[in-house]
Amino acid sequence: MTLALPVRRPARLSPVLPVAAVVAALALPVAPGADGGAGPADVVSALVVVCCAIRLLRARRRPLAPAAAVVLGLPVAGLVPAALHAASAGAGVTGLGRYLQIFVLVPAAVLLLIRGRADLRLLAWSFVALAGWQGAVGVHQYVTGTGASYQGEDVRAVGTFGTADVMGMATVVSFGLVCAVGLALGRTSARERTAAVACALALTVPLALSFSRGAWIATAVTLVVQLVLSGPRRALTAGAAVVAAVAAGVVLVGGPGVGTAMLQERIDSIARVADAPDQSVTDRYTMWAAAADMWRDRPLTGVGLKGFPEYRDAHASLALSSGSDTGGAGAAFRRQPLLSPHNMYLLVLAEQGLIGLLCLAGGWLALLVCALRGLRRTRAFGGRDLDCALVACGLLVWQLVDFGYADIGGPSTVLTAVCFGLVAWWALVGGDRPSCDQPGDVPAGPGAVPAGPGDVPTGPGAVPAGPGDVPAGPGAVPGEVAPR
Repeated sequence: MTLALPVRRPARLSPVLPVAAVVAALALPVAPGADGGAGPADVVSALVVVCCAIRLLRARRRPLAPAAAVVLGLPVAGLVPAALHAASAGAGVTGLGRYLQIFVLVPAAVLLLIRGRADLRLLAWSFVALAGWQGAVGVHQYVTGTGASYQGEDVRAVGTFGTADVMGMATVVSFGLVCAVGLALGRTSARERTAAVACALALTVPLALSFSRGAWIATAVTLVVQLVLSGPRRALTAGAAVVAAVAAGVVLVGGPGVGTAMLQERIDSIARVADAPDQSVTDRYTMWAAAADMWRDRPLTGVGLKGFPEYRDAHASLALSSGSDTGGAGAAFRRQPLLSPHNMYLLVLAEQGLIGLLCLAGGWLALLVCALRGLRRTRAFGGRDLDCALVACGLLVWQLVDFGYADIGGPSTVLTAVCFGLVAWWALVGGDRPSCDQPGDVPAGPGAVPAGPGDVPTGPGAVPAGPGDVPAGPGAVPGEVAPR
């Protein structure tokens, strides 16, 4: 009989922490005037993929369930043909690598590294924290006149992304706002819901100062969807908070008179996109028409990855300008070339054809259907994980709406990959099983990474055996330990 005292095993670090490091890397400033190239977040995302691969090799198990493998691997069927007939071999390889990173490899790694709803909530709060930091930088830029140039004034909030990714801060803040609203509408502790509401209210200010019409529209649509999915009672309560947030944002932004005039003009321009569009909207319409014309020439396979800039001038009308003016936020004035149609669906249609669009958008539609099914199942079980469902569904809805006004590109794009991975975990794994977030639980399910050597997963409420315990033999009563 041993007299050794039981020693509690140290808590294992969550494997999702490297994914949180990708989010944290987006807080680093981008060099002024930087064009393309891998940023710190892209490097960390590559390390996350490698880390996930090492875990899979150690486990020696099948990494993904068949359904998850099909949904996440579906874009490859359209990418490979488009890469093979790209304008150049370098463009094909570069484009293939970028698409695989954003829509296949990083999402799959995130799905495999998330162990449960606690990890999903950790990522959601990391989105909120990043949005708070970028939003604070953006508000400071607006107040001090050190932001990007907008109508002759350096007041546009762009965060640490600078003019290299003018839409980066708007995307990050929108993601954080959607996550905060999802957490606030859930059934977690009152303290957590209060903190989420406060964060959501605060993030409306930098979102307004981003002057991004596409982000405003996508966020408004997503918030309405989240309110509807949360149920009528919560929708009424949260609707009043949203109105208060909008009013507070208008008051705070409208302090200086120039802010009120610029913001009002930007909002009014949304209603004039058909009657009296400005030059930026005209350029966008012209590039949309050019992308559609490219697709008509090669309807099945498109013009090849990275082919839009090569074929743009041959298909665009004379209404297209030579580029957009950028400056401020520490960068000198320059003309930014128009290298994409600023519409993800038309970009894929032009470069990958109908095959590529059906494969890519088909995977997104499958994720949306599965995510909504998981939300319905959550409500049937009492709505304990309603916050996770609303965060996942909200992020996916926001991205699908925003893709109508934007496409991939810039340092913030890697956050889109993390979002798709988070959504994929809820849609393909988390929404299909009951909540299992008790201390020590390591839920296993389709797509989850099996426990590695030394891991001792336990069920809800189970107590791991202490040092020296010998499992009971055949016929022993469950829960008992064989005598030593």
